[in-house]
Amino acid sequence: MMENKVFLSFIFYSTILILKMYVVAIITGQVRLRKKAFANPEDALRNGGMQFYRQDPDVERCRRAHRNDMENIFPFLFLGAIYSLLDPSPAVARIHFLIFCVGRIIHTIAYLLRLRAPTRSVAYSVAQLPCFSMALQILLATTPYW
Repeated sequence: MMENKVFLSFIFYSTILILKMYVVAIITGQVRLRKKAFANPEDALRNGGMQFYRQDPDVERCRRAHRNDMENIFPFLFLGAIYSLLDPSPAVARIHFLIFCVGRIIHTIAYLLRLRAPTRSVAYSVAQLPCFSMALQILLATTPYW
C-alpha cells in the first residue's frame, strides 16, 4: 500500500468527484430520454422520430452542470496531484480536498435542483478556495526552479 497519506486522501476525494461526474452524465441521459430530446438524429429516429431531434432546457441544464464539473474538477485533479507531492500536512491537505469535494457536490445539487441563488455561486466560490491555495503553494514551491 502507498505510504503517502496525502496522496491517498487525494485519490479518495478525486474518485468521489469522478463518480459524481458519472452520476451527472447518467442523470443527463435519463432526462434526455424522459423529455425525448436527442442531440443526434439517429437517436431521435430510434426513439420516435425526427421531431425529437431537439434541445430541451432541462437537458441543457444537466449538460451545463456536467460541463462546469469538467471545467473545475479536471484542474483540481492536476493541482491536487502536484500538491500531494509537496509533502503538505496531511490534515491541511485533507481539508483542502474535502472543501473542494463538498463544494462541488453542493454546486451540482444546487444546479440540478434549481436551488435559490446564491447557493450555487457560494458553493462554486468556496470550492475554488482550496484550488487557489494549492496553486499558490505549488508556485511558491517551484519558484526557485524558474
